[in-house]
Amino acid sequence: MTIKKKTTIKDIANVLNISAAAVSKALHNDSRISEKTKKAVRQVAKNLNYQPNYLASALRSGKSKLVGVIVPRTNSNFFSSVIQNIEEVLNKEGYNIIITQSNESYKKECDNINALLFTQVDGIIASMANETVDLSSYEKVKSKGIPLILFDRGENDLNVDYIGIDDYNSSHLIVKHLFEKGCKRIAHIGGYKRTRIYNNRIRGYVDALKKYNLPLDAELLTESGLTIEDGREKMLQLLKLKKKPDAIYVAGDYAALGALQVLKEQNISIPNEIALVGFGNEPFTDMVSPTITSVNQHSEEIGKQAAKTFLKYVDNETIEQSLNKIILNAELIVRDSSNKK
Repeated sequence: MTIKKKTTIKDIANVLNISAAAVSKALHNDSRISEKTKKAVRQVAKNLNYQPNYLASALRSGKSKLVGVIVPRTNSNFFSSVIQNIEEVLNKEGYNIIITQSNESYKKECDNINALLFTQVDGIIASMANETVDLSSYEKVKSKGIPLILFDRGENDLNVDYIGIDDYNSSHLIVKHLFEKGCKRIAHIGGYKRTRIYNNRIRGYVDALKKYNLPLDAELLTESGLTIEDGREKMLQLLKLKKKPDAIYVAGDYAALGALQVLKEQNISIPNEIALVGFGNEPFTDMVSPTITSVNQHSEEIGKQAAKTFLKYVDNETIEQSLNKIILNAELIVRDSSNKK
């Protein structure tokens, strides 16, 4: 098998009979190069399928024009929407993004960070894995002076910029809604308390129950990875209680879908016997029957704000990384699964 040689700037220069330096300037839109030459260089680069060597460029200039994005998973509408909006904003400013996913694994997340640092990215925008407790990999990013922006999941201890929704008050919105629909015994299938956003949702749930004088039983509060299977498992567990809940607040839509499956299999009337609320406003919540009440996390705005926050450091390289929080108000989308008549 013949391996095709990668096109270089010298190859383009040879075709046009100009210097490699002129080609490089033309590709970087240097004002000292005529528009005619720039156009010719771009056309030959396209014909030869030239791909810029970002690593070499980064070593020369100190800027790669690449931003690393780390997400727990890409098969979520929330994270894919955030990524799309980050990319749209950064592309307009001449940046490309490298997308990595941790699959909720701490080790994979550390490997992703090391790979992005090796690639000489100009910044990292990340949402932490469920397993992450040790923050040393993120501290390494900070120590290198690379802008680090966290979204959705992040830890205050890192003292970096953060963009997300008000998770604590989101729980208040949900409990208030269920209380007003006549629910008296509300269970919570939460995420792991070690993760800040899920801890905030649990705190909001607990405080809201107290506010409305509703019972807070330890058996009504469970933690999980919030997968579909987790939702099924925790729902079955709650249905075995002597005193069953009349409402379930689930901290993620996929787990809410698993809970919904179990309720339907058990022929339990939704929402009349048990009301159900999810979190994330995934597209399927409006497609299943009954449709699932959920919280809109404003993924588009989170993505745009994360990208703009990174660009803040580009525009002012002397700015020190500081604790700047952008907290968006969540929106409860009421659907059939909790809308008791």
